[in-house]
Amino acid sequence: MTVYRTVEVARRIGIHPNTVRLYEELKLIPRPQWLANGYRVFTDFHIEQCRLIRTAFQVEVLQNGLRRKIIQAVKASATGDFDRAILLIQEYLRQIRQEQRNAEEAIALVGQLLSHGAQPHTQGLSRKEVSEALDISMDTLRNWERNGLLTVKRKNNGYRLYTDEDIKRLKIIRSLRCANYSLEAILRLLRQLSKNPSTDVRAALNKPKRSEAIISVCDRLIASLSAAERNAYEVLGMLQDMKIRFS
Repeated sequence: MTVYRTVEVARRIGIHPNTVRLYEELKLIPRPQWLANGYRVFTDFHIEQCRLIRTAFQVEVLQNGLRRKIIQAVKASATGDFDRAILLIQEYLRQIRQEQRNAEEAIALVGQLLSHGAQPHTQGLSRKEVSEALDISMDTLRNWERNGLLTVKRKNNGYRLYTDEDIKRLKIIRSLRCANYSLEAILRLLRQLSKNPSTDVRAALNKPKRSEAIISVCDRLIASLSAAERNAYEVLGMLQDMKIRFS
C-alpha cells in the first residue's frame, strides 16, 4: 500500500498542507495513521477523498439545504459509506431540479402579474391588512421598504396606505424571494421595469450589469443551479468509482 505524508498529499491535490489538516478537523477525510516516528501517513483513499472535496465544493451553493446535503455526502464518503454518499447526492440532484422549477415558476408568475395586474381595490390597504392578505409578516414588509423595494405613500394621519400597484409589486417580490432571488436582484428588476415595462424578466434577474457593486451568485440563480447540477453528476461519478476501488 502506497502511503503519503501531509506535504505530499497537499502537493498532489494542489492545496496547502494546512488545508489537509483542516479537512481532517472537519471530518471531511478519515484520520490518517500515525507512525512510530510521529509522522502521519495518508493513503490513496485520502488522495481521492481530497479530490472529491475539491470537486464537490467547486460550485458555490448558497441555499442552506443544498449546502448541507453536499457536506453530508462528502462526510459519508469519508467514513467509507459510499452507498449513503451516493444516495445523498441523488437527493441533492432532485433538490436542485426543484429549485430550478421554483425559479422558473417565479419568473412565469412575475410575467403573469405584469400582464394581468393586481386585483382592484376600491380603497387602499393598511400594512396589517396587506400582511394578512398576502401572508407576509409586517417585519418583512418593513425590511423590504427599508431596502428600497417599495415606497408606500402615507395618509394625512401618517399611516401607510398600500395601493393596487403596491400590491402587485409585493406579489412580485414575494414570488421571487420564495425562489431565493436576492433583494439586490429583485431591486434591479423593479428599477428596470419602472423604466421599461417590456423588460426581459429573466435577463434582468440573472444578468447583472458590470457596473453594479457586489452581486451575489444568487442573482444568477438559474445559471448557478445548472452549474451545481453538472457538478453533482461529476461528484456522483467519482463516488461510484471510489466505491468500486475502496469498498
